[in-house]
Amino acid sequence: MSEKIKIAVDAMGGDYAPQAVVEGTILAQNENHRDIELVLVGEKEKINQELSRLKATDLPLVVQNASELITMGDPAVESLRKKDSSIAVGMRLQKEGKVDAFVSGGNTGAVMTHALMTLGRLEGVSRPAIASFLPSEKGIVVVLDAGANAECKAHNLYQFGVMGSIYTSYVLKKENPRIGLLSIGEESTKGNDLTLTTYKLLSEDSSLNFIGNVEGRDVLKGTCDVVVCDGFVGNIVLKFAESIDGFLTWMVKKRVKESFLFRLGAFLVKVSIRDLRKVLDYTEYGGAPLLGVNGVCIICHGESPPKAIKNALKLAADMVRERVNEHITKILRDKEKTNQKNQRS
Repeated sequence: MSEKIKIAVDAMGGDYAPQAVVEGTILAQNENHRDIELVLVGEKEKINQELSRLKATDLPLVVQNASELITMGDPAVESLRKKDSSIAVGMRLQKEGKVDAFVSGGNTGAVMTHALMTLGRLEGVSRPAIASFLPSEKGIVVVLDAGANAECKAHNLYQFGVMGSIYTSYVLKKENPRIGLLSIGEESTKGNDLTLTTYKLLSEDSSLNFIGNVEGRDVLKGTCDVVVCDGFVGNIVLKFAESIDGFLTWMVKKRVKESFLFRLGAFLVKVSIRDLRKVLDYTEYGGAPLLGVNGVCIICHGESPPKAIKNALKLAADMVRERVNEHITKILRDKEKTNQKNQRS
């Protein structure tokens, strides 16, 4: 890895691109100008127009032209045909070792497909997974998979637990993170065939701090630090959690209109309400790492504002700095050697 961490950012990815992406990149560059070097990938003319508008032409930002655009409606596989898109170019830059990470708020399916086809999987990883973050009573909870794999096998979920544990240990600095398997009951006998088999695999690995099954109500309680589930369930959990902020805002506004006493109460707890919204704000977390690919790839929300882009770039730098992929590869390799040894004995 070079002295500075080099990160390519998809300037054309997201609902508010390139404006929000360029602005977020500038924020990240100003905050971390000594540690990172940022490359804006996309239509050069449009990017330079934004840099001029924001009076940021003197910043040490590199602009890499990409002539094609992948839209949110493009099918993931068909997006591979656009060889000069911002996603394709950004991934190639990482594959060629010219950058250490790639950040995009573009088409999620396209980002995952390009990551798999260009970067490939880490040695020993059967399927990469999206790791998303949720707040809880005891800090951040990592949920994976959050949408990369709608259908999984038990071995996939087991590896999600391993990768989630490694990520939480090194990036979130949680010692011996607690891993929970999302199911319909706490008992080891509860769940479908997938969760029952996964439970056995996780419980047999003494190196993991596996606490057993957890239910949906346990996620926000902070019962565990890592929640393991397939991408179908994980994406539903994530989208439901994202709706809480909007629902609470609607409820408060409704009650304020209906009651003077509620208006008074809302005024008195204004600071607490603001803090609550901050906890629920996805922009605080930046983006979701795609764990298990042979590179660092952060997937941002399509509606990401500049603040989210800035935090996603910080997250990417943290993953590179903590060598998360090296730890995943080493630990999975060691586990495979141990399994082979046990089979021979």
